[in-house]
Amino acid sequence: MAELPLFLQEQTEEHIMQRMLARVPSDIDKSEGSFIWDAQAPVAFVLAEAAGWAQQVLQRGFAGTTYGAYLDLRAAEHGVTRRPAVAAVGTIRFTGVPGTVVPAGTAVLTPADEGTNEPSVEYETTQPATVGSEGTGTAPIRALVPGRSGVVPAGVITLMSTPVSGITAVTNPEETRGGADTESDELLLERFYAQVRHQGTSGNKAQYMKWAGEVPGVGGVQVRPLWQGPGTVGIYLLDTDKRAANADIVAAVQRHIDPTMDGQGEGMAPAGPVVTVMAAEEVPIAIRVKLTLASGVTLPEVKALIEKGLRDYLKQLAFADPLVRFTRIAAILLDIPPIIDYTDLTVNGKADANIEILPGQVAVPGAVEIDE
Repeated sequence: MAELPLFLQEQTEEHIMQRMLARVPSDIDKSEGSFIWDAQAPVAFVLAEAAGWAQQVLQRGFAGTTYGAYLDLRAAEHGVTRRPAVAAVGTIRFTGVPGTVVPAGTAVLTPADEGTNEPSVEYETTQPATVGSEGTGTAPIRALVPGRSGVVPAGVITLMSTPVSGITAVTNPEETRGGADTESDELLLERFYAQVRHQGTSGNKAQYMKWAGEVPGVGGVQVRPLWQGPGTVGIYLLDTDKRAANADIVAAVQRHIDPTMDGQGEGMAPAGPVVTVMAAEEVPIAIRVKLTLASGVTLPEVKALIEKGLRDYLKQLAFADPLVRFTRIAAILLDIPPIIDYTDLTVNGKADANIEILPGQVAVPGAVEIDE
């Protein structure tokens, strides 16, 4: 924060007390414990407290130094509101007797972890599922509690709150996706600055990005003017994990910007352009490498570190850099302490070659294979 104004500087209890005592005539006893000292000490305390409150009021008046509900109020002055939490979605697979119907609204959940006191995460099916002749059936699910807690790996949703006759097992074949917590102060401030510093006007690219970013769950936006010729605009979306946005997020952005998709101006977009909102196309980045490891480490431990490093690197590139650089992936390997050296590194089957990511695409982690 900028330097405090002079009237709020040196407003501690000690400084205030010294100034007050300095105005008392010198022939009056003002030593600690005297009548004058005891009479002025409470006043100095209250004035110092009031000065502290004044500093807080000053800080809460500016977007860069305020927080919480006060930041909400500041951002709302420019039409920017905090995005609420978004529920994770995914797919559940039921195994059982062919012909069994699992109704929509059926609750499924992960087991609670007694060791870490992690509670169960509950989901419900949003459509009915019918077990086919092969003995399985699938249905989409949505977490009951919005937020990142609903994002879980594949194979961990294995329970049903209420058994369904004819169903013998349940699991999620893929990780759940798209869950996002209530927008943090940092992200809200970032969108606020984008609004006031780079204002969109007359349907330019900045304005389309602003409109899409207003929808909960959106973590990245790419706008392509003249997407399919004059009068068309294509918008590609990422979720907050920098993966392709799910169907719910895409539909919400489409409704917000151009619900009829006919250029009638029924949404935020001006009349004329036909806007098509799409999820980004994911491009898996697969790594194969031979490693020399330090003693005392296991292959699964090192593989997990490589996957994390790759995931963090690709998040930085999403809709920002069109090249996945071979040298950067090599650097990820060498930055992991248990890896002494590597050979035969390939990225998507190619050695020493960058991977180009086209407009509308996003690089995401693929398989990591390690040869010993």
